[in-house]
Amino acid sequence: MADLLQIGNRSFRSRLLVGTGKYTDFQQTRAALDAAGAEIVTVALRRVNLGQHAGEENLLDYLPAERFTILPNTAGCYTAEDAVRTCRLARELGDWTLVKLEVIGDPQTLFPDMRQTFIAAETLIAEGFEVMVYSNDDPVACKAFAEMGCVAVMPLAAPIGSGLGIRNPYNLRIILEQATVPILVDAGVGTASDVAVAMELGCDGVLLNTAIAGAKDPILMAEAMRLGVEAGRKAFLAGRMPRKLYANASSPLEGTFF
Repeated sequence: MADLLQIGNRSFRSRLLVGTGKYTDFQQTRAALDAAGAEIVTVALRRVNLGQHAGEENLLDYLPAERFTILPNTAGCYTAEDAVRTCRLARELGDWTLVKLEVIGDPQTLFPDMRQTFIAAETLIAEGFEVMVYSNDDPVACKAFAEMGCVAVMPLAAPIGSGLGIRNPYNLRIILEQATVPILVDAGVGTASDVAVAMELGCDGVLLNTAIAGAKDPILMAEAMRLGVEAGRKAFLAGRMPRKLYANASSPLEGTFF
């Protein structure tokens, strides 16, 4: 049976979600997405032209609908009102109702404003949006987002764009134990080993951007990220051996001569 990522009533083979910012051009964006094997592509509606700016190059010309699921996001929004307005624009532009909600609370750390995020999530869900929500790695908040109807919860691994990797695996473990919707790590991963750790913990997927776009060779890093997700997922499904304090011989001792 195929091991699919289920978000709402949608199924995906790939568990790696990729952003579209910071690439040299749209051609490089498409090449990186292909190397990553991504099916869900998140786009900052306030920063990228998806048709709202007539006469400008349109990213959608490089992302055919039969290949990619577009996930508009609310990057750059600092209030619930702005985030909701951005999602409504996405619905007007492309009839997109699956959205990534993030409401930033501080321009230096880019940590989310949780109060504003809850307000926006409640409004969007009431209006029929399927909300994938960016959150602090707070188990109480993540559980609350799932209970209010978000289709996926995406706790940060570390501050956006920091590349610091998984800073608090213990909180992630608690979030995963309580999960009733997919949990995807969002923000802070820097390289393929970070991605593998997230997947080994049991996360359902990883969303990233800068770790690929900011690499010396974005296309090669995109491939590495895809392999990291696949390796981490298989390791999680296989089950890690228990950690032990003392040595344990690899070869059986029964039947030895001495």
